[in-house]
Amino acid sequence: MIEMRVMGIALDTRSGSPIVVLNDLENRKALPIWIGSAEASSIIRKIENIPSSRPMTHDLCINLIEATGYKLHRVEINDVDEQTYFSTLYLKNDDSEIQIDARPSDAIAIAIRAEVPIFVTSNVLLNGAVSVDSQKDEEEAMEFKNFIKDIKPSDFEKMINKNFESDQ
Repeated sequence: MIEMRVMGIALDTRSGSPIVVLNDLENRKALPIWIGSAEASSIIRKIENIPSSRPMTHDLCINLIEATGYKLHRVEINDVDEQTYFSTLYLKNDDSEIQIDARPSDAIAIAIRAEVPIFVTSNVLLNGAVSVDSQKDEEEAMEFKNFIKDIKPSDFEKMINKNFESDQ
């Protein structure tokens, strides 16, 4: 699981549809998820700290969760199938944890209100993320390639012997 945070809302220039953009904590990967207008508005209202006189839908969800004695613990975006993302809300109380299926747009809107982490599985990132810091990715790949090309089988033998001696 990779922890992500909401970087903002963008608009798809072709369709005009809102996109919520999640970034990993190192700003190396971005995950764009197309969402509905209502959810985009809800996320923007929270990001911009725009108050409302009455609870909005996602505020109501938090109120319902807390009224039952649970707290939202985390949100996971855990699957993608043909560009449809799936997510789960994890609720905890003193005795148990329950999982609730949710659309990612709603899960994200609720998570930012409850100030809980948003996690994304590596499978979802492999299928939908774009690299933000490709230069850093390339540098690390070159470092690894250079490391690998200099390794000899005898290096493993030395490492195994060293670990064996330290275990005794």
